[in-house]
Amino acid sequence: MESQPHMVRPGDDAPTFALKDQKNTTFSLLEHAGERVLLSYHPLAWTEYCAAQMLSLEEKRSVFSSLDTVPIGISVDSVPCKAAWADHLKIRHTPLLCDFWPHGQVARQYGIFRDANGFSERANIIIDSDQTIIFAKVYPVHSVPDIDEIIGFLKKE
Repeated sequence: MESQPHMVRPGDDAPTFALKDQKNTTFSLLEHAGERVLLSYHPLAWTEYCAAQMLSLEEKRSVFSSLDTVPIGISVDSVPCKAAWADHLKIRHTPLLCDFWPHGQVARQYGIFRDANGFSERANIIIDSDQTIIFAKVYPVHSVPDIDEIIGFLKKE
């Protein structure tokens, strides 16, 4: 059995990827070189904690913009699932990426795929403008990460 890579840590190069979002638009990490990117991993769409986590990204969009940071939601759900969920939550601006196939490949690259569950950890990972990990934290699955912690970190950087 292939072992999973360690969870990315500050100082690691960010594994590159390109995934479709809820609008079926490709988001490529390489195309965002020169910007900071927040990868906000959530286990699955249509759950209370995940909805609150993704809504916090949408609600703080202008704050992230002022901090030159692109907030991204990401999970193993499919494009049609994410499209319906984004519509239901009225998320219009935040890309919700689909790490659907190969199933969880990007979460595996970042070392946060939960094989026993078939989805990722709940985690926030910040990638600096030079495509280096500067922040990586896993949260309890049944919790909502504190978005103000992320904003505070970005303000100090």
